[in-house]
Amino acid sequence: MMMRKAATATIFMAGMITQNMAAHAQSVQEFYTKRLVTLQIGSGVGGGYDVIGRLFARHMGKFIPGNPTVSPQNVPGGGSLQLANQFANITPRNGAVFGIFNTGMALTPLLTPSAAKFDPRKFNFIGSPAREAHVLIVWHTAPVQKVEDTFKQVLTVAATAPGGAPFEFPHLTNTLLGTKFNVIKGYHSSQQSKLAMEREEVHGIAGHGWASVKAEYGEDLAAGRIKVVAAFGMKKHKDLENVPLFPTGSTEEERKLFALMYSRQVIGRPFAAPQDVPKDRLDALRNAYAATVKDANFLAEAAKFNIDIDPVYHDELNELIAELYATPQSIIDRMQSILKAAN
Repeated sequence: MMMRKAATATIFMAGMITQNMAAHAQSVQEFYTKRLVTLQIGSGVGGGYDVIGRLFARHMGKFIPGNPTVSPQNVPGGGSLQLANQFANITPRNGAVFGIFNTGMALTPLLTPSAAKFDPRKFNFIGSPAREAHVLIVWHTAPVQKVEDTFKQVLTVAATAPGGAPFEFPHLTNTLLGTKFNVIKGYHSSQQSKLAMEREEVHGIAGHGWASVKAEYGEDLAAGRIKVVAAFGMKKHKDLENVPLFPTGSTEEERKLFALMYSRQVIGRPFAAPQDVPKDRLDALRNAYAATVKDANFLAEAAKFNIDIDPVYHDELNELIAELYATPQSIIDRMQSILKAAN
């Protein structure tokens, strides 16, 4: 067994050396010319992350030297946990693969360390198309239609897995505020959760991204089949001024717990490349992202999908994540205990 591990490590190091030699031998344009670049999407087909990822895939290639084709590839599982673990361990580090992750990805090693095989501080962040907001949505036949009723009556809500806002947000409000959410995990995508609402297996989703709701459920909202009952966050989103906000606790510790949980909203839906990508190729991806979010054709198509573009850039993401990992251990321990009890 030890010999096998040593051989594997030798092969990996040899591959890294070969990659680094190749990186110095090629210019950025030479590397990307006629290259198929893969944009991995840490969510299932048809959801908000998928829509945003494919939108960027259609536009970013023309801003990368060599004009490569950018091909989307879905890697669903555990609120982008599967994709993040792959990025840290097996994803090629040559600049030909980057990804879009769930808002909670950077928090998972802090809050659910047993599930995370990665350190987000080692990822090469590229940017995030917008800051996020999260809402409680319910089907029109749900027994709860007002925020105050979430404290009085059980509301069954769908979630994918620990690490995602639809799992963690309602468990936190149950513990700290006294809401009565019954969280059913195991749905593989927001589309499956939506189908579960339509079949009345569940009443709604608590902690759904507002950008996804607008992009996926516009017709249902307009027709009254789906209702936005409340929002989660430390402050109101500009689109949700008339939607009540869940309280953020009554003590300083509770406010810190909510601030930690909701920090993912500023991170949004981050794009990142794995660690050790050659700097010139990483710079090319970051520059292409920066050009894409200002491109008139890209913005026009984003508007058609009701996707807000309010870009966050890699330097701000790095600062935000560094701040997260400076959170007092007592707050992290308390949050871990809440989420462990939920599992």
